[in-house]
Amino acid sequence: MRLRWVLLPLVLVLGCSQVTSQVNGYMIETGAALSGAALSGADLVGAALSGADLRGADLVDANLSDATLRDANLSDANLSDANLTGAKLRRAKLVGANLTGANLTGADLVHANLVDANLTGANLVDANLTGANLTGANLVDANLTGATMPDGTIHP
Repeated sequence: MRLRWVLLPLVLVLGCSQVTSQVNGYMIETGAALSGAALSGADLVGAALSGADLRGADLVDANLSDATLRDANLSDANLSDANLTGAKLRRAKLVGANLTGANLTGADLVHANLVDANLTGANLVDANLTGANLTGANLVDANLTGATMPDGTIHP
């Protein structure tokens, strides 16, 4: 496997061989290894990050609206106050992730693994959680208006 180095502000990224997304002039590759990356406040609107390893990443207040994070590993990542409006998180692994105050309006979380995730005060209006695993997740003060729940019912 050929490794490609990509520099982000304060972050060194190792990824696979095919560049699939350009974010603020930086190339990010499918399956990029961003474990533990410091991306607080980053503008990642529409980023293609399918399969990315973002375990333990600091994404506080990051803008990931309309980003594609299918099959990404965001376990133990800090996404507090992040903007994930319309994000595609299908089958994403968010085990133990901190999503306190995150905006997930209209997000696709079909079959996402949210075990032990902290969604306190998160905005999940019109989010699709069909088949998602919410075991142990904290949903205190989360707004679930119009959200499709794991069993397919629509939250009032």
